[in-house]
Amino acid sequence: MLKIGVFGAGHLGKIHIQQWQQVADAELTGFYDPDDAQAEAAIAKYQVKRYPDMDSLIEASDAIDIVSPTTTHFDIAKKCLLTGKHVFIEKPLAHTLDEGMELVQLVKEANVKCQIGHVERYNPAFLAVGEQLIQPMFIEAHRLAQFNPRGTDVSVILDLMIHDIDIVLSLVKSPVKRISASGVSVLSETADIANARIEFDNGCVANLTSSRISLKNMRKMRLFQRDAYIGIDFLDKKTEIIRMKAGGSPIGLMDIPLETGNGEKKLISVEMPEIAPLNAIKTELAEFASAIINDRPVRVSVYDGYQAMDVAHQILKKMSLHNELHNV
Repeated sequence: MLKIGVFGAGHLGKIHIQQWQQVADAELTGFYDPDDAQAEAAIAKYQVKRYPDMDSLIEASDAIDIVSPTTTHFDIAKKCLLTGKHVFIEKPLAHTLDEGMELVQLVKEANVKCQIGHVERYNPAFLAVGEQLIQPMFIEAHRLAQFNPRGTDVSVILDLMIHDIDIVLSLVKSPVKRISASGVSVLSETADIANARIEFDNGCVANLTSSRISLKNMRKMRLFQRDAYIGIDFLDKKTEIIRMKAGGSPIGLMDIPLETGNGEKKLISVEMPEIAPLNAIKTELAEFASAIINDRPVRVSVYDGYQAMDVAHQILKKMSLHNELHNV
């Protein structure tokens, strides 16, 4: 049985504690959190053991799940990796790029499993796209949330947009060529709404918008490629795939025949994949445990986490330069 220790018993930490208690082949040894109020709430709700310090929890565990504030990720992960423990690190990977790169190197040297918690990779609407041949040339994403003081210690880029950055980088197999961005601080000390345009060497362009001061919640991504459109609703768990095919008789109820101006017959095929009910957090934790037990690659590697961080920090830098130029 794989022994799991959790660092952090805040809002997300409690969710991880709850989900680990339901993962087969894993045993939750306990957690560490220096905040007495948070710790007592976790103990009362989940009857889980609280360890008195970091070292004792690391020693008692085979793998560590780091769900503490971003500023603490590096120190905890480094201590775990130097003792040869597997680690799951909630996104973003670290607080600075230098910290992130050092963790990439430490994981390589320790030869252990390290997974980053980009949970949208496990969203059933995204998984429903499955093995579709995806070669997007334009991507548009909107991630909007109502204001919540929790999480405003970091920019909306690292709070929300980083989810879409990771998804885009996983889909577009090409180096980033150019980034432009703008953003505004409205209710907090860091940017609350931002837009970024990412251009890739292969010609693909991704236009990402994130806001945490919206009146409604939205998490949608649209992918456009030659003869196909894919729409993913991460919030409502819906996916639609529209393809242009060579002429023929409609097969499905939603297929639409089309005749082009030169008399060529085409078929607009509309697919609405069935979305399997899925707890994304439980699934990512269970898959991490399985990767350790069966010695398989993790879905979201430490380098994936670093790449998402790198692009996010480039966006922050471009946003800062844009605001300076326009005296925002």
